Amino acid sequence: MSYENIKLEKGMYAVSGKSFSEVLESLDPTQNYEGTADANLDAFGRQLKRFDIKVGGTGSDCVNKFFATTQSAALFPEYISRAVKQGMEEAKVLDSIVATKTRIDGLDYRTIASVPTEDERELKIVGEGAYIPQTRIHTQDNLVKLNKRGRMLVASYEALKYQRLDLFTVTLKQIGAYIARQQLSDAIMVLLNGDGNDNAAEIISADKEGVLSYNDLIKLLNRLDPHQLTTLIASPAMMINLLQLEEFKNPVTGINFQGTGKIGHPLGAEFIKAASTPDSVVIGLDKSCALEMVIANDVSVDYDKLIDRQLERAAVTSTVGFAKIFTDASKILSV
Repeated sequence: MSYENIKLEKGMYAVSGKSFSEVLESLDPTQNYEGTADANLDAFGRQLKRFDIKVGGTGSDCVNKFFATTQSAALFPEYISRAVKQGMEEAKVLDSIVATKTRIDGLDYRTIASVPTEDERELKIVGEGAYIPQTRIHTQDNLVKLNKRGRMLVASYEALKYQRLDLFTVTLKQIGAYIARQQLSDAIMVLLNGDGNDNAAEIISADKEGVLSYNDLIKLLNRLDPHQLTTLIASPAMMINLLQLEEFKNPVTGINFQGTGKIGHPLGAEFIKAASTPDSVVIGLDKSCALEMVIANDVSVDYDKLIDRQLERAAVTSTVGFAKIFTDASKILSV
């Protein structure tokens, strides 16, 4: 079937277990276009080409181009979904703290966990016929809590129909960045308090109450052993305290911060500034094994309203939860 012969309709958004793009790909597989001029496009991109809709660049079309025909209007919700996802991905905050992403079809999910004892962590020599140390893996008692985050798009078609799509995309990407920040806040709450399975992070007290020292960071690093300290999370106020430590004032750190805007530190971990983190703590974690991100819905849009009512009022949401994998892979430094 040629991509020009596919009949587009809003029912394609309601196929169980498949996104709109996945439905399109099943009807028009990208692998069939290897070696052609359309090889760099996916099924959705070929539909944009079919209706001559340019969503980016200086020559981008206006919003009303999507509504030139009934079939092209069916592409509009997917365009919005992709722009929001792009904003979430560009925020990049979750990739620095999440070890794995699990996609589920439903709202109930029970994760697994492994809580080794000190004896089980030790890599012992196993003699012939001797007992082999065990690592116990079990399902958690409580379900992962999923939170729906999003925004309501409220606008009249008349107000937007002559707006360029590249400008509209900027607004949608900001919605995605907002959702990503909210999800970061949810992840931080799980790191601090646990996921409901009695697995809150261990609290390490600073040497001097109310004062952050480099020695405190070293203590945090050591207490994470055998895990690696890959990421530090702190509030904007705590970030100021970190940057004022003498160890941050060496020339290499200063040049990196002034030249790139990225905050490094002598321990080599990535630093994340998050307003949802309490001012009195620094969270240290090993991103390779600390946190699981459970995705019930990447980005969901009110496709029927967007197609039939041409915007007006439509929700853009994402349903995600977080669960701890190894409880001891994250620690809290209390200052």
